[in-house]
Amino acid sequence: MMNLIRANQVSVEKMEAFLMNNENVKKDGLMKHGYVVELNDKIEGCFVLEEMDNEMYWLKQLYITKNEAAKLPVLLESILVLAKEQHAKKVYVHSHQPVVDIILDALQFHPQKGKLFVDKHTNQEGNWWSYQVS
Repeated sequence: MMNLIRANQVSVEKMEAFLMNNENVKKDGLMKHGYVVELNDKIEGCFVLEEMDNEMYWLKQLYITKNEAAKLPVLLESILVLAKEQHAKKVYVHSHQPVVDIILDALQFHPQKGKLFVDKHTNQEGNWWSYQVS
């Protein structure tokens, strides 16, 4: 079963083990606005769902381990449910991988023109997508 847990509510030991095995995950943003994905009592992924403007959210740092990569579509659907619970109107995603683009398209995300929430950490490559939360 997949559980989404606020990163700041996970035991330090579990979080450190996850971060040690996944060095590309940025701990600061994750601890402030993020969630971890727990499968079989082990952290297998994470994401940050940060409110940018009034009811507009940016899904950042979406990550799932290679072992659990097949669960990415289910994870995205779970994130959209979470966004709806937080009264989000729209969720934006910046995708860097063609396989993620395919999944986003299948989940009825819409491609966006141009760069949206660009900050100093954002890679300029990739595609922006949005999802209208009902």
